[in-house]
Amino acid sequence: MTHPQIDRLLVGGAELGASDLHLIAGVPPAFRVNGEVILADEDPFESEDLTAMAYSLLSEAQRQKFEQEWELCVSVRHPRAGRIRVTLYRRNGGAELSLRFCGESVATREQLGLPPSLDDLARRPNGLILITGPTGSGKTTTLNYLVDLINSERRCKILMVEDPIEFVHENRRAIVVQQEVLTDVRSFNRALIHALRQDPDVMVIGEVRDHEAIATALTAAETGHLVLATMHSPGVAHAMERIIGVFEGSAQRQVILQLANTLQGVIAQELLPSTDRLRRVLAYELLLANTAIRTVIRQNELHHLHNVMQTSQRDGMVLMDNSLMDLYGKAQITFDTAVSKARQPDRFHTLQR
Repeated sequence: MTHPQIDRLLVGGAELGASDLHLIAGVPPAFRVNGEVILADEDPFESEDLTAMAYSLLSEAQRQKFEQEWELCVSVRHPRAGRIRVTLYRRNGGAELSLRFCGESVATREQLGLPPSLDDLARRPNGLILITGPTGSGKTTTLNYLVDLINSERRCKILMVEDPIEFVHENRRAIVVQQEVLTDVRSFNRALIHALRQDPDVMVIGEVRDHEAIATALTAAETGHLVLATMHSPGVAHAMERIIGVFEGSAQRQVILQLANTLQGVIAQELLPSTDRLRRVLAYELLLANTAIRTVIRQNELHHLHNVMQTSQRDGMVLMDNSLMDLYGKAQITFDTAVSKARQPDRFHTLQR
């Protein structure tokens, strides 16, 4: 860090327990704490100040890319606030920043509120595991928890391609190689193609964004690798539809078969404010790929996924509405919060009676 204002704000954000810091021209610095945006009691920054702050964080190559593309995401290491993910964008001709506090340690499964069956998925020798949800739903946190679990239990090589790196894993039982776009590799998709030649046992893809990344992930899972990936999608069925929908014709049929054969599980996440508004709790939907699920995917009848998951709860599958009801029953979230996130609000009201 070279700019004293950013240094001061990051230290303050870390002390507040903030998850994000937003620096917007004409608006006081804004911290996101427990999901809510709180404005700092200080003067706003001018656009010129924010541009200077942004450029103080970047290498020359990163500056050039930002000037060419007008958007950029990088990671930096702060001596007191830890690792920070920095997202830069332009507004009214000037740079603005959104900074995410990544944390210095991996929380336990119990602390994160994740299901025990997720550990079993991470112990599979191959296949595809998807973590999906909206921005800020804890996908990267769950991803790093799974990597940490594999790293602590299995002698293997884990290759991670990230844009950017948010948490640095030390080698434990496994060898962990983390590559960052623009720092270690020129592009995300090129890195994924070359990743298969580096003899990995586990491939971790920061985010599958397009048909190239999806195709590479499925090919890797099909050829004996365990692939962990995140995706922006509101639910399990939406994630399946998105994967299949980016392909057409014969390519789509091939992807459907690959997905049916390689998928191990999908967890869709939401982080919700707790009843006391002092923290956020995890609600999730969990699909585990059994014979019935694979048949539904193979026949491209994704509208049946909900029914199959509902009848397979004994196998460990969880519907989002049931997770919400469980959190509400434990008084961890309010009824209004639960209903606002329910897939079937009317059914939720019936369950609550």
